[in-house]
Amino acid sequence: MSQENTDVNAAINAELRLLEPAVRSSRSSAQQLLDPEFTEIGASGRRWTYEEMLDALPGLDGGDGDRPRVEASGMTGTVLAPGVVHLTYETLAGGRRTRRSSLWRKRTGEPGATWRLYYHQGTPVPDA
Repeated sequence: MSQENTDVNAAINAELRLLEPAVRSSRSSAQQLLDPEFTEIGASGRRWTYEEMLDALPGLDGGDGDRPRVEASGMTGTVLAPGVVHLTYETLAGGRRTRRSSLWRKRTGEPGATWRLYYHQGTPVPDA
């Protein structure tokens, strides 16, 4: 397997972990996957920072048992540069479809460097 495929697969696996209820409801687990410089433009249009997302994640879709589970489909990725992967996919949660785009980065040279979500954007899919 090429390094590009390895990097894309690592980012996909990390993105899928971030959609798991156990990870979304655990601040320490989410911290391992979000980059300290993380930002998100949510499907609502709201801008989220790292701390805001860590605080809110358990109560968002896919978090605790009372929220709709997030189902992902069509996830693909492209290496944009060494240590930077762009993922695109769709989610379905509570009857709402959203197109999603994520930038994952791995800071090479750091001890225990792992893939972390640097930027995420969700765009609602109109009903039609």
